[in-house]
Amino acid sequence: MRSMGRVEESLRRRREAGERLFFLLSDPEKPLPPSVVKRFEEGGADALLVGGSLNVTPYDVDSYVARLRGEGIRLPVIIFPGGLSNVARSADAILFMTLLNSLDPYWLIGAQVAAAPIVKKLGLEAIPTGYLIVGHGGAAGHVGRALPVPVENSYLAAAYAAAAELMGLRFLYVEAGSGSPVPVPPEAVAAARRGGESLFLIAGGGVRTGEHARRLLEAGADALVVGTLAERDPEKAFEVLAEAKRA
Repeated sequence: MRSMGRVEESLRRRREAGERLFFLLSDPEKPLPPSVVKRFEEGGADALLVGGSLNVTPYDVDSYVARLRGEGIRLPVIIFPGGLSNVARSADAILFMTLLNSLDPYWLIGAQVAAAPIVKKLGLEAIPTGYLIVGHGGAAGHVGRALPVPVENSYLAAAYAAAAELMGLRFLYVEAGSGSPVPVPPEAVAAARRGGESLFLIAGGGVRTGEHARRLLEAGADALVVGTLAERDPEKAFEVLAEAKRA
């Protein structure tokens, strides 16, 4: 099994110390201003996820990361890939993901085969991650041809999590889709926690309130992801960060 890199080890140490983590998500097509990212860094955010859009090139990612570094931002940058075009040298790590409930072999293994030589050539730290879409699904569900886990059948997430764990994946990202009108349900997170006890469990998609964040953390999430909310209402997003830090 491939050994853990510096970024993954740091995140795991924080989890093992009892912390719950907060990841800020920024799409280079509509990037968060450095001033907003800086505020979240100072507030205790643990990492910045960059990517997620089809209309992004490696140059866009590198340019955005260089801008952030130039403003003194030192958060670990982890690529959240929406496709091969998101893979860039400037990041510290990449969520090397397989979309577990996709109906398209490309998103199960094809994209990974195409990306693997690039990731190795660039020397990116790869974090083996299962990606599971529940409920609405958003653009990620549409592009990835996913069959989303129904909100009313969240128990199915346990089976996907167990499969991810048995296949040797180390992270699981349970996602309702960027800007989803129905947020990721705590029931799905709780089921995934039961099914994959050893997994580093990330929850995101439609998280808009501190109360919902608290329920996701109580359900077993190790980290929360906020993106669209930080674009539209940074103050509300900061409430989610505060809830994660209180946990």
